[in-house]
Amino acid sequence: MNQVQQFLASRNQALMTKNDVLAGARVYLSGPMDFVASREEEKKNGWRVRVEQFLREFKVDVYNPWNKPEVAGMPHYGKEDEFSHLKRERWTFEQSITGDIARAGLTAEFWPTLHIDLRMVDYSDFIISYVPTNIYSVGTVNEIVLARQQYKPVLFVSPPIVYPALAELEKHLAAQGDRTAQTLLAKMKEETAIQANEKGIPSSWYMALIDSDYFFDGFGFAAYRERFGWEYGARDAFEEKYPPRRPLLPYLEKLDEKVPPRYDLERGKYVENPDWLFLDEKSTAGAAVPAGRKAS
Repeated sequence: MNQVQQFLASRNQALMTKNDVLAGARVYLSGPMDFVASREEEKKNGWRVRVEQFLREFKVDVYNPWNKPEVAGMPHYGKEDEFSHLKRERWTFEQSITGDIARAGLTAEFWPTLHIDLRMVDYSDFIISYVPTNIYSVGTVNEIVLARQQYKPVLFVSPPIVYPALAELEKHLAAQGDRTAQTLLAKMKEETAIQANEKGIPSSWYMALIDSDYFFDGFGFAAYRERFGWEYGARDAFEEKYPPRRPLLPYLEKLDEKVPPRYDLERGKYVENPDWLFLDEKSTAGAAVPAGRKAS
């Protein structure tokens, strides 16, 4: 066994038995931004706000795309806010030089945002992805794929998708006997592809792409709300009505104590999980690692 292998073996063993596993680690918070109900509300009170506060208590460096870090020498590069999506309204399919200029301008304008988001994935040791099956999000998919190509853990949250107001409306129309409204509602459901997903079952592609140990059906905010002073809101009401069977936050808290083993289907037992490669600044051989306490 060479020096590098000895170092990795000793470090992994230490991670299995020592607290502060997450201290100095870097995480990127991935998830829908464009097609959420309210970008302004999501930026101020969305899941990222709470998860970032939670992780910072464990000394984790958090990359949040709502608050992108500045680029040295280019402080405004790739910045994005709750109004950035309005620029998309300038898009056109017009076949003319005017249309060509409009499309070229938009593709150039949004490139820096894509660039810096993917660079934050590069810098991260792992990412947390919130992926409800009823929200369209291309960026999230690309971020997940990039992280997996780099053999980084992707902690994947797929919550239950339910439409209680829709169920109430259907019940109301049935009671009223309004056949016309019922027909229109059925057509609308078909046209908009409204599909409930009460179990939060992710796409089979995600099942193949992400390690089986990293799927969660909620955050588990209730257990930490008083500790962090989070005001009760719609997300809390939802998790109260549909309690997560496998919440993310308790998993992260346990991860800070030791790296959990993963189940190996071929061996039929739990084994050490090599995904969590949090390296110290210097190995036992004295080789320097890039700036920061840990390197991915």
